[in-house]
Amino acid sequence: MVVVLPYNPARPGAFAKEAASLRQALGDLIGALDHIGSTSVPGLAAKPIIDMLLEVPELGALDPGSRVMEALGYEVMGAYGIEGRRYFRKMDAQGVRTHQIHAFQSGSPHLLAHLAFRDCLRAHPVVVAEYGAHKVTPAAACANAQAYMDAKDAFVKLVEADALAWAARPA
Repeated sequence: MVVVLPYNPARPGAFAKEAASLRQALGDLIGALDHIGSTSVPGLAAKPIIDMLLEVPELGALDPGSRVMEALGYEVMGAYGIEGRRYFRKMDAQGVRTHQIHAFQSGSPHLLAHLAFRDCLRAHPVVVAEYGAHKVTPAAACANAQAYMDAKDAFVKLVEADALAWAARPA
């Protein structure tokens, strides 16, 4: 079963704490580090995993930092199915994932998509409520993470397309 919990206002603080550790450890390798995913959207139900978006000037320059990431408790996963990404995940003592980092090179369309999705949700509470329903109901019914992701995939793709159009609108 997939665990989806009500919004937890402590999540931004958990992100800030982890981000400070990453910035100290990685220094100049970091271009930007953003809190993304459901835990970054006030009022949205979420799996209790802090999602982070790491922008780096040169993706290959991050690879030698893998030892640093491992020292911080992260598992180095490589591209993990998305070309142009470096993915890292961190587990607690019980083996439950607590953090994940999606790293992309500056200019990657993945950066824009993640940020547009988050920012659009933050600006549209009605969509947050709809998305929450698309998360809670499947989570209770799905036996594993892949089934859960599949169950909400169509809604996520629709919101992402709307979010990209929303982000591209004239100011």
